[in-house]
Amino acid sequence: MRNTAPGTPCVDGIKLHWSSTGQGPRTVILVHGWTCDDTTWKPQIPALARDYRVLTLDLPGHGKSDPPMDGKLSMDLFARAVESVRREAGADRVVLVGHSMGTPVIVQYARLFPRHVSAMVFVDGVVRIPNMGPIARLPGLLVALPALRKAMIRSTFSSSTTPDTRKHILSRMMGTPTPTAVGAMNATFDPAIWKGDVVTQPVLGLYAERFRHNREYIKTHFPNLEYVEIVGTGHFPMLEQPDEFNQLLLEFLSKQTF
Repeated sequence: MRNTAPGTPCVDGIKLHWSSTGQGPRTVILVHGWTCDDTTWKPQIPALARDYRVLTLDLPGHGKSDPPMDGKLSMDLFARAVESVRREAGADRVVLVGHSMGTPVIVQYARLFPRHVSAMVFVDGVVRIPNMGPIARLPGLLVALPALRKAMIRSTFSSSTTPDTRKHILSRMMGTPTPTAVGAMNATFDPAIWKGDVVTQPVLGLYAERFRHNREYIKTHFPNLEYVEIVGTGHFPMLEQPDEFNQLLLEFLSKQTF
């Protein structure tokens, strides 16, 4: 059974929406992507909760979580929000699952709080961005324009993205306030977080069929990563092919010690 967690974790005074499902001895934290919220994981929660405790959250400024008073978003803030939820839940070592922007969030978490990370799962996740130099804020400026933002979201769909799923994704992502969309995009393109370091924790990469351009970088910087492309999916494989996605995720989790 899914319950909204009784406590209200905060980070920098920001109240966070979160939930806890299942009562297993091992904990999995699901982290959504840019302008999304915890409903991204609706097909995964019941499948995971049979054997694991599943925590979800809305990152600051997203979903039902408050935005920062100063309007500033960063990967450090997002990672510390995840830590606030982990701490409130009383979990120790966890497996982190991050979709899209949620991937650099959980990588930053692993840098800041490595003792709490057993393994990670990248879901069509961003692992590298081009060096954009002085125009690093250009993506944030572009997503401030509703028409461009909607076009970008639609470009992530595939033939297996059902009309209902498209409607749900568009509703959530276009419903996120513009300051959050811009701030979160700028946080993603912040050169300071792209360190090129090597991450040694076990990682499962579940990627869309079309996602190929970072393969060599992934092999070098995530040496313990198992890479899987889910055929016939776009940017939301957990929603487009949930049965296959859940099976791959559960198989990976069963091999981890946490």
